[in-house]
Amino acid sequence: MDKLRIGVSSCLLGRNVRYDGQHKLDRYVANVLGKFAEFVEVCPEVECGLPIPREAMHLAGNIDDPQLVTVRSGIDHTDKMKSWITNRLDELENEQLCGFIFKSKSPSSGRFNVKVYGKNGIPVKKGVGLFARAFTERFPLIPIEEEGRLNDNVLRENFIDKIMVFGRWREYEKNDGSMPGLLDFHSRHKYMLMAHSPSKTTELGRILAAYNRKNLAETKEQYLEKLMVALDCKVTAKKNRNTMMHVMGYFKKELSPDEKEELLDLIDGYVDGLFPMLSPLTLLRHFARKYNSKFLLQQYYLNPSAEELQLKYHV
Repeated sequence: MDKLRIGVSSCLLGRNVRYDGQHKLDRYVANVLGKFAEFVEVCPEVECGLPIPREAMHLAGNIDDPQLVTVRSGIDHTDKMKSWITNRLDELENEQLCGFIFKSKSPSSGRFNVKVYGKNGIPVKKGVGLFARAFTERFPLIPIEEEGRLNDNVLRENFIDKIMVFGRWREYEKNDGSMPGLLDFHSRHKYMLMAHSPSKTTELGRILAAYNRKNLAETKEQYLEKLMVALDCKVTAKKNRNTMMHVMGYFKKELSPDEKEELLDLIDGYVDGLFPMLSPLTLLRHFARKYNSKFLLQQYYLNPSAEELQLKYHV
């Protein structure tokens, strides 16, 4: 797969575009993800024509439709920003993005819990930056995250799953787009999806089963929407254990008593927090090869790429 094209707030890459002329370099984004991604940088304030440095701004007014105003002088830049956003989103539609990483707390790019100041001057942390809101409304299926949340192991691993799967979907659409290709796509992601949501995986299967040779475009649209909903479900140790036990079922009868005991000990040790997930996964992959399970060896869950391993686990 080609490098993933990921949108990112410019300041997170060390660009001195902040209101004070500084940056907010995020080393995971720039140095780890940057090895495997092709970044599309965006700085709403600079790109809409505001200078560096500039007066600080914040959101004010209605939480659902706030104004972007300067902190001291009260100059309203809302219309200027929204006009730029409309044009920039048109450009980004052609970028084939597989994800976007926003700058937290930013009145333009913050996605979660951005301060919005009411008439009493007291902020409420329930807002969304103007650009971030417009981006997610225009591209609701593209995975998004904030840089600070990527420090959380679960949220980071979930985001990496989403951008990698979305990247593979882009490749499928570009190079294939057929129903057999979609069935193969689903088959290879089966156990990854099960680790996110067994019930949503079943629903995806029903969408594929309803295909009638006349509704390919509709089937793909429904599948992608449900796929991203499934990936939004967080992976847990309990769901991983359930998935690993399903994988083990392919060669359970071939395992010797010692092999079975070793594998179950690793799985239980992972659930109890004694071992990393890679420990039982590595042994499962070993047995899949030993007992020549071609279906399992095609599973992204069992055979993550080197890029996925480094991005998810820093190994």
